Amino acid sequence: MSQEVEIKHIDSIKFGVLSPAEIRRLSVMEVTTDETYDQDGLSVPGGIMDTRLGTIEPRQRCKTCGNLPDKCPGHFGHIELPVPVIHVSFAREIERVLQSTCRQCGRILLPNDRIEYYKGKMKEYEELYGIIPEQIFDQIKDEVRRANRCPHCGAEKYQIKLERPTKFYERDPEGTLRLLNSRIIRERLNSIPHDDLRLLNIDPEVAHPAWYVIEVLPVPPIQVRPSIILETGERSEDDLTHKLVDIIRTARRIREYIESGASPLIIQDHEDLLQYHVTTYFDNEAVGVLPAQHRTRKTLKTLAQRLKGKEGRFRKNLSGKRVDFSARTVISPDPYLEIDEVGVPEEIAKILTVPERVTYWNREWLMQLVRNGPFVHPGSEYIIRPNGARHKLQFVENRDALAEALDVGFIVERHLIDGDFVIFNRQPSLHRLSMLGHRVRVLPGKTFRLNPTVCPPYNADFDGDEMNLHVPQSLEASVETSMLLGVKNHYLTPRYGAPIMGAIRDFITGAYLLTRKDTYLTKEEFTRIVYAAGYEGELPEPEIKAPEPLWSGRQAVSLLLRKDFNYVNKTSVGDVGGKDEAEIVIKNGKIISGVIDKASIGAEKADTILHRIIKKYGLEEGHKFISSLEKMIREFLLLRGFSFSYRDVELPRNVQERVNKEVDQADVEVERLLEDWKKGRIKRIPGMSEEESLEAYIMDALSNVRSKVGSLVSSALGLDNSMVIMTKTGARGSDLNVGQISGCLGQQALRGRRIFKGYSERPLPHFNKGDLGPLARGFIKSNYYHGLSPIELFYHSMSGRESLVDTAVRTQQSGYLQRRLIHALESLRVEYDGTVRDSYGNIVDIVYGEDGVDPSKSDHGKSVDAFRIVEEYALSLPKKGSPASRQVVKKMIEEYGKILPPSVKKETLQAIISKHLSASAAKKVVERVVEEYRRALVEAGESVGIVAAQSIGEPGT
Repeated sequence: MSQEVEIKHIDSIKFGVLSPAEIRRLSVMEVTTDETYDQDGLSVPGGIMDTRLGTIEPRQRCKTCGNLPDKCPGHFGHIELPVPVIHVSFAREIERVLQSTCRQCGRILLPNDRIEYYKGKMKEYEELYGIIPEQIFDQIKDEVRRANRCPHCGAEKYQIKLERPTKFYERDPEGTLRLLNSRIIRERLNSIPHDDLRLLNIDPEVAHPAWYVIEVLPVPPIQVRPSIILETGERSEDDLTHKLVDIIRTARRIREYIESGASPLIIQDHEDLLQYHVTTYFDNEAVGVLPAQHRTRKTLKTLAQRLKGKEGRFRKNLSGKRVDFSARTVISPDPYLEIDEVGVPEEIAKILTVPERVTYWNREWLMQLVRNGPFVHPGSEYIIRPNGARHKLQFVENRDALAEALDVGFIVERHLIDGDFVIFNRQPSLHRLSMLGHRVRVLPGKTFRLNPTVCPPYNADFDGDEMNLHVPQSLEASVETSMLLGVKNHYLTPRYGAPIMGAIRDFITGAYLLTRKDTYLTKEEFTRIVYAAGYEGELPEPEIKAPEPLWSGRQAVSLLLRKDFNYVNKTSVGDVGGKDEAEIVIKNGKIISGVIDKASIGAEKADTILHRIIKKYGLEEGHKFISSLEKMIREFLLLRGFSFSYRDVELPRNVQERVNKEVDQADVEVERLLEDWKKGRIKRIPGMSEEESLEAYIMDALSNVRSKVGSLVSSALGLDNSMVIMTKTGARGSDLNVGQISGCLGQQALRGRRIFKGYSERPLPHFNKGDLGPLARGFIKSNYYHGLSPIELFYHSMSGRESLVDTAVRTQQSGYLQRRLIHALESLRVEYDGTVRDSYGNIVDIVYGEDGVDPSKSDHGKSVDAFRIVEEYALSLPKKGSPASRQVVKKMIEEYGKILPPSVKKETLQAIISKHLSASAAKKVVERVVEEYRRALVEAGESVGIVAAQSIGEPGT
């Protein structure tokens, strides 16, 4: 007979403070002695380790519940304190209550009519909403603060002063301070009527303020503070036990002094000592208190330290998680892997397993895996029968018989094999792209292999980084990994709606070298690189037919583009490579002019070719393009080669002379400024002294040298130089780096100023005191190519050390900021009605982002870029028919684009009119705009609060 279970709903939760009576009721004994164990190693009765408090010794029964250690929950005891002690955590609350009530009669400092008014208000809110808003208590607090006398007995109000952590003073109208001891405080708190306490937002039934002053201290069970036996055989007590022993010892001494009639000064000193021990027992990091330490100077870990922080009970033990089926090792680059693949060492693949259910179709294959066993890859570790029985194949000798017994419905826990989906992660996990789904490729070696293209979302490099791999343990989890976490689906970042993955390093230099106007390939070379890219169509006509047929690199890249793809963008190289390389133009899938570099194919860039392909044809097409292009460039670089040698950083003599001339001119400029300063002719910058103005002028002059030298060296070496190719295409480095390698290092700065700290009136003893010249204040004339002098090396180290410390500090601060942001915004999500709401259902945003668009589906923040769409159609559609009038276009937008927000409608109208499109072309543009807008809308359930917090925190960490 089924019994119907009554379902109850939690109405509210109340947190309270244990009263002295409750502490005594919970207690199984009073602890009276500070001794722990006797000479025989047995716990002393009435001591802090009495077996009535619980047991941790094997085979020893608890004297309270009679259970052995594994069943005994532990039991509380108590210590009767000779004097009341302030609870450090409630000191601020005690100050608030004392400040709000009369020092003589204990009533709240409000007249009766106001008391009745607020009682009525509180009752009204409680009946209507079941909760009293904080504003009511804030109003009461403001009124009480303004009172100067008690409206009930007429006593004058004295100011209460709290000296952290637990000392209270009373200031009379003459300004005299009087110490309030814990007895007086407890008496005053006890005298406050219960009705008045409710007006102060205190429920006297569960948390009377008099209970904030401790008379009875609970002693936690032994299970909370177990002893440990050291290798020497000695016992070592827990930090809490040490503190409790101190408390009992001090309490015993106070009683002895009171009974023997000792002087009040001695008793007061010991009362202060008891207060110190109780305070550090609760919180050993309380403000204004010296932390309690062992003899070894190690700080004790008391109650608050066990609970709070990253290593506390909540975050480490209760919220902390551990997982199975995971691996961790160093990562290495492998451009031969697909972008969404991860190379897994065979050694790891043989340990991590995937449960595979036996069916009619895979039985033969799984039988072979069972025969292979756990030591041959691909093999298996376990067989699980339908009744739940497990067979560990490591200990089975006749695996053939077990393989033959395999039947439909059995589960084989097989090794990881090629094509399995896994979750790959690099810590710190700062945003959702720190965990992505990859396909496994089992490889020899000991490291995880990764395609360099997928590094940016992980912020990974190959200088020793380690990454984690997690294996889904069900078909559903595996499908979610591929569909929701798959690399292919996360090219666009939710932070700025542009591709986070793309070309990096030699992928960019290779793309540039391949698409230069003077790059031509023979038939053998051309077919080799297009075959590597996976192209299987017909070859185009060669660009040069005689004396031998030659194909351009641009033709090779064009084969990877769709015939209706159009694109125009400025290049990173700019005018440096000539007019032909300043702008890339792709018309109907063919590169007409320009080069491919970081601006058109780079990672973390908006409006790249990859970005436009994804927006026009979808993520799958974008993935296919970037994968094919990467393979083509990889093969091309193997053919052409790209080396960065010592010779690439060597300057011709005439260029070196020009660099020296720039440095000398800066010296002359600084000398002139120093001369003007000495003669009082220096022009003061508003808000600065003459000395500060001089430093600002000198810093400006010397900083300019570095940038001038960088540009000079870069332009002198030219685009045939490997170092310049890397910097100009955006692959790596900048003109500044080029200048420092081959020109001069320039001015070293500490906290934005020239170097002044060091010896008296000079940074180093190699200069005269008060010397303000460039060399004496951190200017480095040398470069990395020729090497630094000892003095310059000192300056360089000072600057480097500052940036090292600054990076560490900033990372810590921004990490904590992100954590707080996530906690503040984690409940915000998009609901089915399009609103953004918190967990209480409060509307935070009527429409997400005012346009309802998901940034990761947007066009770099905009819902739709109408001007770009019009530009594409203007390039691809033949110009026929007269331009559509403004009225016709407006009517068309109203008819077809009803769901579009006003801003998009306006932009679409302006874009169509500006390009003078015909009515048929305008209709196609409007339809495309509507389609892209629909695709860009945010989905219900999206946790936009966390996405916002991650988007702020991740770039700064």
